[in-house]
Amino acid sequence: MRPDPERPNVFSGPHVDRLKFSQFDAETVARAIAEGAARLVPVWRSRCPVIREPSPSALLLEFGAGPFAGIDADELILLGEFEGRAVFTTEVLTDAPPALAGGVEFADLRLAAGLLSHDEAGLLAYARAMVSFRHRHRFCGSCGAPTRPQRAGRMMTCTNEACGTEFFPRVDPAVIVLVTHGDHALLGRQPGWPAGRYSAIAGFVEPGESLEDSVRREVLEETGIEIGAMNYQSSQPWPFPRSLMLGFRGEAVSTAIHLGDEELEDARWFSRAEIAAGTPLLPFRQSIAFRLIEEWYDADARRPLAEEHAVHGRRS
Repeated sequence: MRPDPERPNVFSGPHVDRLKFSQFDAETVARAIAEGAARLVPVWRSRCPVIREPSPSALLLEFGAGPFAGIDADELILLGEFEGRAVFTTEVLTDAPPALAGGVEFADLRLAAGLLSHDEAGLLAYARAMVSFRHRHRFCGSCGAPTRPQRAGRMMTCTNEACGTEFFPRVDPAVIVLVTHGDHALLGRQPGWPAGRYSAIAGFVEPGESLEDSVRREVLEETGIEIGAMNYQSSQPWPFPRSLMLGFRGEAVSTAIHLGDEELEDARWFSRAEIAAGTPLLPFRQSIAFRLIEEWYDADARRPLAEEHAVHGRRS
C-alpha cells in the first residue's frame, strides 16, 4: 500500500482538545477530579505508562485510588479533553517507578508509539513534552528564584515579585531533509546508533535562519553536499524532549561527501535497490525520517517499501 500524503505523522493530529478547558482554574480542577471526570498520565523518567496485555494501550489513571490518590493540584499539568474527559499529567520524581496494576510498564515512547493507537501515541507524546517543560522551568531563568505553576500548570511564573517572568511551553524547531540525486538518497549515521542504522540529515534551526537556510547549512555542514531545489514535505512533533521536526526533500547539486562537524560518523549515498535489500537499517517507522525515505522510495519503485520483507526484517 502506498503511503497516504494526507495522513498525519505519528504524534501529530487533533487528538486532544486543548481549548475546551483553557480557562481551567484550581476549583474547576478539583471538581473534575472529585466527580471522576478526570484522568492522569504520569511520566516517570520520560517514560509513560503502557498496558501490554491483551493489546497495547495507554494507561489513563483514575485519581481516586492508587499511588496518585490525593495528589497536590499544583503538581498537575492540564493537557485538555481526551475522549470526553479532562486529562492531566505529572512528573514522578522517585527512584523506582510507582507500582501500578499488573501488565503495565513505564515504556520508552520511541518504542511504544508504534504499538499504540494514533491518538494515544499523540496524547503520551504531549504529556512527555509538557513534563519536560515543567521540569526545566522550576526555577526562573532570569533571576534564579523558584517558579510557581499557573493556568493549570501550563504556565510557570517567577515568585520574585521584582522579576515576575512568565514561562510558557516552547518547542525547538529542527529541520530534517532527505537529499536525493537520481536513484540515490543521502543518509547519515550518528555514533551510538544501532549497527548499520542510517537516517535523513537533521539539525536545529539557529537564530536568524529561515528554514531553507537551515536545511542548506545543516547538509553542507555535516556532509559537504550542496542542495539546489528543495520542497517542504510535512512536520512531526518529536517529544525527545520537545522538538518540532520540519521535513524537506532536497536535490543535490554535488555528490562528493566530506564529513564536517563531527555530528555524523558516516554518510553515504544509498540506491533504492540497496534500501530494498535491507541495507541500511532504516529509522523507526513512526519517525518522519522513515516517512521521507518511504515516500521518495515509493515514487519510483516496482513495489512499495512496506512490502519489502528485507526492510521489515532489519528495522528495530
